[in-house]
Amino acid sequence: MHFLEAIFLGLVQGLTEFLPVSSSAHLRIVGAFLPGAEDPGAAFTAITQIGTEAAVVIFFWRDIVRIVSRWVKALFGRIPRNDPDARMGWLIIIGSIPIIVLGLLFQNQIETVFRSLWLVAGMLILFGILLGIADAIGEQKHSLSDLTVRHGLIYGIAQSFALLPGVSRSGGTITAGLLMGYERAAAARYAFLLAIPAVLGSGLYELYKTVAHPCVDASAGCTPEQFSLGETAAATLVAFVVALVVIKYFMAWISKHSFLPFVLYRVALGTLVLVLLATGAIAA
Repeated sequence: MHFLEAIFLGLVQGLTEFLPVSSSAHLRIVGAFLPGAEDPGAAFTAITQIGTEAAVVIFFWRDIVRIVSRWVKALFGRIPRNDPDARMGWLIIIGSIPIIVLGLLFQNQIETVFRSLWLVAGMLILFGILLGIADAIGEQKHSLSDLTVRHGLIYGIAQSFALLPGVSRSGGTITAGLLMGYERAAAARYAFLLAIPAVLGSGLYELYKTVAHPCVDASAGCTPEQFSLGETAAATLVAFVVALVVIKYFMAWISKHSFLPFVLYRVALGTLVLVLLATGAIAA
């Protein structure tokens, strides 16, 4: 049963990572309905995100290779330092700083109190409404060529809110991009590129901790993982395969449609969770 649960959660992760609906919130909520009603845990969530980020790397492979190679060449003076791709490399680095700093500062809270379903439901609703407002009033006049250091840092700060399950990494960064006047596709593209260092770094760090310092006894002051490494690896593989399909269709979708369906879904899901919590149907 544990293996099947892990596979199912991997499917959920792959389906929701790139949509602005918060994959971490979905894993947390779905976990409350699985046998035993256990939280899959922050480590499981972070490690399975390695699979979805691998899908991002494949989807944007040409962009990534070009950005990295041009950034290295500019760093050593082989091409102008204001080269657009080299500049994008620096903007991704700058935008990654907030979530790295805040992730380290609030690591304990991320793995404990931030995973309360009350908070998850509230963030789903609040940031869903913010996404709807941003989509409605955003001028959508800027492309990624207009990205500045200040805007990159704002994107990064918005991404750091995703440390709270329910915010959504893509949702938070896309909301910031829309409010700054970026086109939907441009905001999403930068959001996905910006997520690569943070998500892979977090996932690999959690994988290292799980392997090097496994927790098997709660009395030792740690929280035992709900899934074995094998089960987590299977979930990560499923998340990778599903995410490859989702990211392709999501990028095509946002070029022609608004985010309203995702806004309505977030508010409805958050409200449902609040009702279930208030009636005692699930535990926070």
